[in-house]
Amino acid sequence: MGKTGYFFSEIINLLGGECTGAGGNGLIKELLTDSRKLSSPLHTLFFALTTARNDGHRYIRELYEKGVRYFVVSAVPDGNFSEANFLVINDPLEALQKLAAHHRSGFDFPVIGITGSNGKTIVKEWLWQLISQEKTIVRSPKSYNSQIGVPLSVWQMNNWHNLAIFEAGISEPGEMEQLEHIIRPDIGIFTNIGHAHDQYFLSKQQKAEEKLKLFRDCKTLVYCSDHKEIGYALRNSPYGIPDLFDWGSTGNARLRIIQTQTGKSNTRITAVYQHRTMEISIPFSDTASFENAMHCWAVMLLMGYGPDVTASRMLRLQPVAMRLEMKEGINGCSVINDAYSSDPESLAIALDFLVQQNQHERRTVILSDMLQNAGNEEELYGQIARMLINKGITRLIGIGPALCKHKKLFEIPGGFYPGTDEFLKSFHPGDFHDESILIKGARIFGFERINKLLQQRSHETVLEVNLNALVHNLNYFRSRLNPGTKLMAMVKAFSYGSGSFEIANTLEWHRADYLAVAYADEGVELRKAGISLPIMVMNPEENGMDAMLRYNLEPEIYNFRTLSMLARAIKRKSDSQTAAVKIHLKLDTGMHRLGFENNDIKPLADQLCTLKEITVQSVFSHLAGSEDPEMDAFTRQQIDCFRRMAEELTRRLGYPVIRHILNSAGINRFPDSQFEMVRLGISLYGISTDPGEQKSLETVSSLKTSISQIKVIRAGDTVGYNRSWKAEKESVIATIPVGYADGLSRRLGNGRGKMMVNGHIVPVAGNICMDMTMLDITGVSANEGDEVVVFGSDMPITRLAEAMDTIPYEILTGISRRVKRIYFQE
Repeated sequence: MGKTGYFFSEIINLLGGECTGAGGNGLIKELLTDSRKLSSPLHTLFFALTTARNDGHRYIRELYEKGVRYFVVSAVPDGNFSEANFLVINDPLEALQKLAAHHRSGFDFPVIGITGSNGKTIVKEWLWQLISQEKTIVRSPKSYNSQIGVPLSVWQMNNWHNLAIFEAGISEPGEMEQLEHIIRPDIGIFTNIGHAHDQYFLSKQQKAEEKLKLFRDCKTLVYCSDHKEIGYALRNSPYGIPDLFDWGSTGNARLRIIQTQTGKSNTRITAVYQHRTMEISIPFSDTASFENAMHCWAVMLLMGYGPDVTASRMLRLQPVAMRLEMKEGINGCSVINDAYSSDPESLAIALDFLVQQNQHERRTVILSDMLQNAGNEEELYGQIARMLINKGITRLIGIGPALCKHKKLFEIPGGFYPGTDEFLKSFHPGDFHDESILIKGARIFGFERINKLLQQRSHETVLEVNLNALVHNLNYFRSRLNPGTKLMAMVKAFSYGSGSFEIANTLEWHRADYLAVAYADEGVELRKAGISLPIMVMNPEENGMDAMLRYNLEPEIYNFRTLSMLARAIKRKSDSQTAAVKIHLKLDTGMHRLGFENNDIKPLADQLCTLKEITVQSVFSHLAGSEDPEMDAFTRQQIDCFRRMAEELTRRLGYPVIRHILNSAGINRFPDSQFEMVRLGISLYGISTDPGEQKSLETVSSLKTSISQIKVIRAGDTVGYNRSWKAEKESVIATIPVGYADGLSRRLGNGRGKMMVNGHIVPVAGNICMDMTMLDITGVSANEGDEVVVFGSDMPITRLAEAMDTIPYEILTGISRRVKRIYFQE
């Protein structure tokens, strides 16, 4: 049987390497690679991983001060760590994987391994829904399927489990061998082969061959024989072919589909298995759900589930919530909705998202019973109680008989209710105010009713903000920076329309170095929301100087007048102002908008040397055309000018300062001019002027609404104000609740603007109204209530900008505050 913990001495013997430090031999129960996710310091082993984006060694001091004493490192850090224990190994990632592989070898219950281009997480979660009544399952949290995620998932294996389901994902050749060694699946599922990560493989065939390596030693492989690339890879595999359980429409398939009937929201599937005709229905009608359900059906047959039980459970499959959503709540609250499942692994992820939110001091969790066949209920809820305390949760509302039974384990203030109905009977809106609330429950508890009560009402037009995409873009640019180069993220203008503290929280959590806002009140709002990152204010005004000093904001100083304004404000605050005020000097190198010029440098330095209460934190300039190759000569001229002016200024000041001139476009185009910091603006939000770079970025903001009404009009009828649009034939018109008061420009009227309805691009009919817009959806199958995409990943905002003869900045920053922002994290 496997172990639930290892003494540090055992890990040393297993991994090798050189051990140095205090000589401790604590019991290690948790592995940590992300310092922000610390839960149990006394029993944690931190692996300091070095990647293109970050270096875990930077966070050893922080973890040590929080009580962590055991570290796997590639180099012992400088400083006093008298109680720490360091295991020095050339490659800490390889050590993490080796430890997880050893842990896996201690268990003999079945392991299901899943790979493929799409559907891995859905298949895993549906299998959990289908068979968790009989099995105590350990599974990958969300989509932990990478070189780091897989070992962390496998580490969760415990003695009370009797089935494991793990995902494995690769992005380039050579990665799957290590994941196979860690997972060692008994049953394999190959979902499909698609275009994800195409750029790293020679062909889809090579990709299929690489993914197939996960199953080199498994007993049975479930796959769709209609995917020819998978079949070809199997036939040419250099490894022994496992027992194949294929499904498909071909006559030789082990589970042969003979009929499918698709309705509006369901699909009936008839198939033949072992010469017997059987049927299931699933509550989905899309192609992806059909394919995912077929894999699950095959696994259930393989595991011996009868046709009646299988059909009954497949009919009750629930959608898998692939994201955590945060919305504005009642009474100044922020509401995070994860009312889909309740288990320790997904709770840990949801709590990490909750902890990211700094806008409220109070954090409430509304939690349902854990619906899993755990061996020891008291141990399970004791683990949950410790998790909540370690994450700083201030109130718990527990719903379900099991939580009520074990409520004495929870020391956090709150209340317990046997069911959702009992909680709703006692619900009062005044009990929730100015706090972040996580709603986390299994679907059978119906927590969507709680979610509706706590959400702030708003109209149906929403701006969806994908925080994963924001982080992806941040890391894309971070990976292109020289070692040690800092990154300033622009969050001015309501973060380009995407939000204020919600965006800043994510950037702070993912360790941006600086934030920049346009005006002092934007910075004050962030400080009040708990943001502690340094914040530069780009347009300081005299009436905002006192607020900047009070909230530790750092003004941009671009002329002698603004410097004098700051000096006067400091003098007014002299009694309470102790630390030197940090400022950022703007130099004019050719933009000719704001900034000190070359002949200002000497008098500026002289004046600064007399102002002992002021410290120059950075000096910077603004490029006029860094994205335009035709302006490269001028851009380099600006950079050279900036370098000379900065050198002269620092020489006269007598101390080093941070230098930065590159904006989003300049980071990749002028890598030799990164200096000590770069500024990331519009590209952070997924928009680039470089087509090649655009392919590497992900869309952050999507404006969506829904159809309010559909009507058929006759040829010759007109639509909207001023009768400016006339139907040339009988037409179908859809009215949607978004207009120029929401930020939709009137320039998009009468066919100039286009939107997406059920995958079809349709034109605007008539003039844009204040609160409504009409679309010509003739020929498109649609119903009232269907979603309409104004812009998003499939409807690039650049198209809208071209139709308006403007730039994406104007559109994003023009989205009205009355449009509800929904923030989500996959």
